[in-house]
Amino acid sequence: MRRTIARRLLDRMFLTGEVLETEQVTPRMRRVRIGGEALADLRWTPGQHVRLLVGAGGPLGGVLRTYSVWRHDPSWEALDVIGYDHGGDSPGVSWIRNARPGQEISFMRPEGSFVLQREAPYHLFAGEETASVAFGAMLGALPAGAEVHGVVEAGSPDDHLDLPGGLVRVCRGDASAAGSEVLVEAVRKLELPEKPGVAYLAGEARTIQAVRAHLVGERGWHRRDVRTKPFWTPGRRGMD
Repeated sequence: MRRTIARRLLDRMFLTGEVLETEQVTPRMRRVRIGGEALADLRWTPGQHVRLLVGAGGPLGGVLRTYSVWRHDPSWEALDVIGYDHGGDSPGVSWIRNARPGQEISFMRPEGSFVLQREAPYHLFAGEETASVAFGAMLGALPAGAEVHGVVEAGSPDDHLDLPGGLVRVCRGDASAAGSEVLVEAVRKLELPEKPGVAYLAGEARTIQAVRAHLVGERGWHRRDVRTKPFWTPGRRGMD
C-alpha cells in the first residue's frame, strides 16, 4: 500500500524518459540524451537544469542529482544533459558514467533562474567545466550581434567543451578548481567596456565568490549585475 502511494506521488512529481544515446565529449564529460513523449511539450530556458532520480534501489530508492541541460528541442521529444566525472563513486557520477541506451530515468521539469538577461548591454561569462554546459546553452541562445566576453577554465585543453562565443580558454593543470586563482586572474586580464554589463558566474562556490569580489570591488560593478550559480564546493553536499 505504501509503495503504491509512493509510486503515485512519484508520478505527479516526475516525468519518465529513456536514455537514447550517450557520447564521451571530453575525457571527463559525457553527454546523455533522454527521450520520451513527456519531453514533447517540455518548457526549458537555456541555462536551466533538470534533477534526475538516480542511484540504487530504483525510482523509489534513488537520490536527486542535478545536471545542466545542453540542448532541448520539443520536436525531438528529447533533451541532452552533460555530466562531469570528477572521480569517486557518488550516485550522480556513477549514473553519468554508466548510463546506457534503454535505461529508464525519472526526472523533474527544468528549473532555475540562472538564465540570460537579454536587455544587458553585454554578457560576461566565467566558470570551469561544471559551468560550461549551462554556458553553452546560454551562448547558443544569444541574439545575433550580442557582445560577449568571458573565460572558461578546465584542467587541460582536452577538457574544454566546444562552446560558441569565443570565450578565452585557460587551463589550471594539476591545481584544484576550488578557489582557483587561474580563473580570477584570467577575468582580471579581460578588456571590458567601461560600463558594467551582466555577468554569469558558475561552478565552484569559492571561485565564483572571488570573481564576483573582483568585479564589484575592482571594476565597480553593482552586485545586481552579477548573477551566480554555485554548483559545488569541497566537503559540502546539497548544492546543485
